[in-house]
Amino acid sequence: MQIGIIADIHDRIDNLRKALRMLENVDALICCGDLCSPFIVDELGKGFANETHIVFGNNDGDTFRIAMKARDYEQITLHGEYFERIFDGKKFAVNHFDNIGRALAKSSEFDVVCFGHNHQFEITEVDETLSINPGEIMGGLTGTSTFVIYDTEQHEAIYFVVE
Repeated sequence: MQIGIIADIHDRIDNLRKALRMLENVDALICCGDLCSPFIVDELGKGFANETHIVFGNNDGDTFRIAMKARDYEQITLHGEYFERIFDGKKFAVNHFDNIGRALAKSSEFDVVCFGHNHQFEITEVDETLSINPGEIMGGLTGTSTFVIYDTEQHEAIYFVVE
């Protein structure tokens, strides 16, 4: 199973659309927060057909309208600020904040921990846990729009730059 991991969209529709085209063949999508505006839910819902899991970040101001829009797309699940799930035998923990993500990875309870917040791409192995920050879709802080695809069979994450 291949899982796309994105974070920190910050309303950058152009970069998000490009990333979603690059991710069209993955089995599931995880968004680690900071969609920002509710209209980003429409972009995710129309641009990606498979299951999509979203946690809120610190810049998701109108969570009510984000939640209302998500109801229009059966493949989208909002999880609040945190969720755990098993994908193809791998136990995931997902939240927005890097400090929480790193602490979760150190717990050794998970195979994969995903987070965002600081916009800095990072894949770190902590014992048997992969700690993944896909960087930013926005591309405004680092100058590069990025995401990650995680392969459950290989237990490996690959970094992609949105062109």
